[in-house]
Amino acid sequence: MSEYTPPFFISNKMLSLVSSISEKIGKISNYNDFESKPQLRKNNRIKSIHSSLAIEANSLSLSEVKDVINGSIVLGPQKEIQEVKNAYDAYEKLPDINPFSIDELNKLHGIMTYALVNESGRFRNGEEGVFDGDKCIFMAPPAHLVPSLIKNLFLWMNREKDSVHPLILSSVFHYEFVFIHPFSDGNGRMARLWQTAILTKWKPLFQFIPIESQIQKHQTGYYNAIAKCHTNGNSSLFVEFILEMIEETLSEILSQASNPENAHLSVYVKRLLDVMEFGIPYTTAEILKKLNLKSRETLRKNYLNPAIKTGLIKMTLPDKPTSRNQRYIKN
Repeated sequence: MSEYTPPFFISNKMLSLVSSISEKIGKISNYNDFESKPQLRKNNRIKSIHSSLAIEANSLSLSEVKDVINGSIVLGPQKEIQEVKNAYDAYEKLPDINPFSIDELNKLHGIMTYALVNESGRFRNGEEGVFDGDKCIFMAPPAHLVPSLIKNLFLWMNREKDSVHPLILSSVFHYEFVFIHPFSDGNGRMARLWQTAILTKWKPLFQFIPIESQIQKHQTGYYNAIAKCHTNGNSSLFVEFILEMIEETLSEILSQASNPENAHLSVYVKRLLDVMEFGIPYTTAEILKKLNLKSRETLRKNYLNPAIKTGLIKMTLPDKPTSRNQRYIKN
């Protein structure tokens, strides 16, 4: 029996993206933000979890996901709350995952789907399809083929992991995994987690890079790329798409880290930006507590107003600046 090789070809676009991504990873490593700011690492992980679950129709907001992870009470569907807890437990294991082990894959699926599905940690027995909402992208291979398909995929990864660049290998795996659809539930979540696990094995920094957030922004393009690759019979378009998502995510991180305007900000605004997380709405009371301030007037004059004026902070109710329901979000 011949060795299986997933159908794909390496394009000039892929090589260009791999080069750009590698350069950006080097630059991000030089900023040491992830080493010096544990809250930034946690915030990015929360963004990854929220986005990956949102792609699969989990309705909890980013702030609600954060509250669940922090142990606060959240009013929402119990299934969706459990999904958040499971995903956090799975992502916390990223540094220790062996992404080239099928046993490890099943173990992590058991964590990702704990208390949610009967076949948690086991390959599916029934037939499944890939859906974008109510639209069927394609029907997955029959259940009886799943063990051999997964075995062949992992044999290929182990055979080629030292010769195929991790960025390309992980993207090919992502598509092949979605195509095989080995589990009854959680396939999309596991595909994204496992690509991150492969990349983390290459560069540990990737465990804190929220690629899932960029995929969520381009969710239609994500499913379109899957559908086109299924029609084409190879994963090259999907690999290019995922590499673009990674490159754009890194560009955003670099932009936030190296924004020259920040060098001219007051110490007050810099301190405000340090205690706020991107995309999380804060009340005045919450910001006062984070800054260890008591005066609302001081907060408005020295912190909020200058940050709002420069566009670094926005109000949720800009037409009602004094509303009791006002929240502030870091852009």
